[in-house]
Amino acid sequence: MQRFLIRRFITTIVTLFAVSLIIFTMSRAAGDPRTILLNDFATQEQWDEVGIKLGLDKPYIQQYGIFLRNMLRGNFGDSIKERRPVIDVIVERTPATLQLGAVAFALSLVVGIPLGIFSAVRRGSILDQFGKLVSLIGQAAPSFWLGIVLMFIFAVKLEWVPPSGRQDYNSIILPAITMGWFYVAANLRLVRSAMLDVLDSEYIKLARAKGVSERGVIWSHALRNALITPLTFAGVTLGAMVTGSLVVETVFAWPGLGKLAIDALFANDYAILQAVVIIFSLIYVGAAFLVDVLYAYIDPRIRYGTK
Repeated sequence: MQRFLIRRFITTIVTLFAVSLIIFTMSRAAGDPRTILLNDFATQEQWDEVGIKLGLDKPYIQQYGIFLRNMLRGNFGDSIKERRPVIDVIVERTPATLQLGAVAFALSLVVGIPLGIFSAVRRGSILDQFGKLVSLIGQAAPSFWLGIVLMFIFAVKLEWVPPSGRQDYNSIILPAITMGWFYVAANLRLVRSAMLDVLDSEYIKLARAKGVSERGVIWSHALRNALITPLTFAGVTLGAMVTGSLVVETVFAWPGLGKLAIDALFANDYAILQAVVIIFSLIYVGAAFLVDVLYAYIDPRIRYGTK
């Protein structure tokens, strides 16, 4: 198992290194940042001075080394729009995105997994049909459309929750449902499919033949073996919810990293964009590595090196 985890850790480091190289290359391909920082009346001396300050007078390899060193230190430069260090802006916006992602992730597990289990156990029943309907709507409806519909019904018409912003405790309800509903449907389908495969296996039939109670068969034997695939998806889901928050945060004006990235895009604030992409990549890759660790503990084939 140690060799498996070491390989995954090396893969994670290489992935982050590749992401940093791509970000650096694209930022340079976007043009000289001095065209944004300086106006049309800037002198050649001012142009050269800013270039020296940003390290643009050095070769690209040396510039990338400086970029990588600053990134490891958490120094992403100054925001063009905010006129202050990027890291300060990131620290302010990160809690809102993590809060929204955590609530949406919890919703996807608390609702999706039990529905998938009961849908598989009660195959063909009304509950199973309801689960299929939830899955169909959840995976077919675009998040921006679902968010607008929920906002119109529950915020505008019924006035139960705020329509947008991060205000009271209930202001997170609509964004979390909008973000998590797709993953509720995905978890439901994965758990249902995995449970059906396990419940039809020979060792489950043997457990029933030995007199094991139906509750013991479902929760002790079937569920543990059926959770391997949903667990893998859950880790990817956690990273995707945080990194895929741009649409939901924009619809609900949620002051997180996704909204920050959109605002920075319109303001040509490349320093903010670079930092957000790096943070998102770190979260996504970190979540994937965590899944690999849990996967190794759950699956004996990995733990004993047979897979």
